Amino acid sequence: MAASPPADQATSSTLYFGPWYRRSPFFEKTLAAGCSAYDIYNHMYLPGYYADPIEEYWHLLNAVTVWDVSVERIVEITGPDASTFVNTLTCRDLTRCAVGQGKYVLITAEDGGIVNDPVLLRVEANRWWLALADSDAGLWSRGVAVHSGLDVTVREPEIYPIQVQGPRSKDVLRTLFGDAVLDIKYYWTLTTELDGIPVVISRTGWTGEVGYEIYLRDPSRGGDLWDRVMEAGKPHDIRAIAPCEARRIEAGIFNYGSDMTIANNPFEIMGLERLVEPQAADYIGKAALEEIRVRGVSRKLVGVEVEGDALSFEIAERRPALHHGEQVGQITDLIWSPRLRRNIGYVWVPFELSAAGTPLEIIARDGSRWAARTAAIPFLDAKKDVPKS
Repeated sequence: MAASPPADQATSSTLYFGPWYRRSPFFEKTLAAGCSAYDIYNHMYLPGYYADPIEEYWHLLNAVTVWDVSVERIVEITGPDASTFVNTLTCRDLTRCAVGQGKYVLITAEDGGIVNDPVLLRVEANRWWLALADSDAGLWSRGVAVHSGLDVTVREPEIYPIQVQGPRSKDVLRTLFGDAVLDIKYYWTLTTELDGIPVVISRTGWTGEVGYEIYLRDPSRGGDLWDRVMEAGKPHDIRAIAPCEARRIEAGIFNYGSDMTIANNPFEIMGLERLVEPQAADYIGKAALEEIRVRGVSRKLVGVEVEGDALSFEIAERRPALHHGEQVGQITDLIWSPRLRRNIGYVWVPFELSAAGTPLEIIARDGSRWAARTAAIPFLDAKKDVPKS
């Protein structure tokens, strides 16, 4: 996802939407809900600003929110060899992924680099969905398929997700779909419909809170689905918000393209080492990653805590990080956490400085220096008890 802009940069009353970027089936509804700034993500418009991000943060934690995340473009893989093919794309062992289950996966390049970090859903025995972060991983998958010799079809179907996130999201989904949603386990799915609107519901989200994603399978019904969600959420004070950067960083969720790119491998990023699973499949990048596993890495992306007053907006740029006066790395994200009451984010540092508590200094845009220290991630709820509850 992309960052919300600073409040003082999100007050323009003039928006121009060109035809060269795609609009979601919920686009007009987001405008009506008060969205005043959009980002570009996967060649689509992503709602980036409705209101004060701090206010939206607390609403997410205390009530329920809805996000248009149609920018999570879906790559669908079908055919007799679909399961074999998907196993070649990722370092996760998908032989243990049941029909109806989902997983957070890494698509890897031949050198072990991360092509994308999508949520993968196995919606049918031979139908797999990749809900992409911002990249052209769909074209990557098509290219791999052409030369795979496997009987698979790779395409981008007209499927558009929205997220319903927050502690009251269960109440909203139960009103819409009945008690069946209460049986959806974390990272599992339910294929169903709502008044003839075909959807797939997954127990996933970009927040670390209790939440769901509703994948719309008929784009002509986008307005209908949005209205039904808002109607069901009215008793629970539902509101549309932009992606909540502070909450995703607290939860140790990464933003592909800013925190990591294809130049990075999973062993360089705290917490992603676990996704390089021992398996029989000869996936792309396996040899390189097993070599890196033995050799080790020279740098690491870890958490960072910065002392001082609350930042008024997210710093989503690579600012220098110093140790004993020498530049040793860069931050990728930095934002105020209202709950933790400190500025938190991610920083690239040499491996030998990656242990939690290492003192750093961050160079601000105006040249001033902020005292900082490395930290473990996630910053809270390491066992994901909240989203699983």
